[in-house]
Amino acid sequence: MFKLWRWYQNCLSVHPVKTQVISSGLIWGFGDIAAQTVTHASSVKRNPNLASEEDKELHINWRRVATTSLFGMAFVGPVGHFWYEGLDRFLKVKLQYQPKSIRFVATKVALDGIIFGPVDLFVFFTYMGFASGKTFNQVKDDVKRDFLPALVLEGGIWPMVQVANFRFIPVKYQLLYVNSFCLLDSCFLSWLEQQQDAAWKQWFKILSSNEHKNKED
Repeated sequence: MFKLWRWYQNCLSVHPVKTQVISSGLIWGFGDIAAQTVTHASSVKRNPNLASEEDKELHINWRRVATTSLFGMAFVGPVGHFWYEGLDRFLKVKLQYQPKSIRFVATKVALDGIIFGPVDLFVFFTYMGFASGKTFNQVKDDVKRDFLPALVLEGGIWPMVQVANFRFIPVKYQLLYVNSFCLLDSCFLSWLEQQQDAAWKQWFKILSSNEHKNKED
């Protein structure tokens, strides 16, 4: 395990972007396998009287794994790499904040939650929708249904994760740290998608519609 970590460190030093791209793709692929496993187990638990034993067996959708892995490689890897590097440089050089200080960490957490978090969720839901063969209107409806609940629920978790990240983790390892938590995040997003038009989601939809009407008035 130690040799593997040393090898990863060496790759990150020599080819930082390429290493982040490949590692992000692998982690997001494993995350989707975990998500499918959790989703299947949840479905079997809710419907114990399935038609056959075959329905109770887990069948991994490898096309979805590849699609999710591609998202990690094409978006999370390169964008995440330059986001964390650029954010760190911006606060140190432009704003001249003291590294590891409360203001430094708090500003990073705030900017990450306001900018990168929403963009990441929006791109994920949009990309996964189109990749699964849905039409523009179907993807639009899915984003309307899932984006706000995901943003609100994750907004209560990720800031705590990122406080530790920005306070203790060197910037070159921050994306790896975030991706490790994305293994759990993939399970959450899969569960969220499985809820479809659940009543609690409709509450978010109604709330969003009411706010839009109030702005128009």
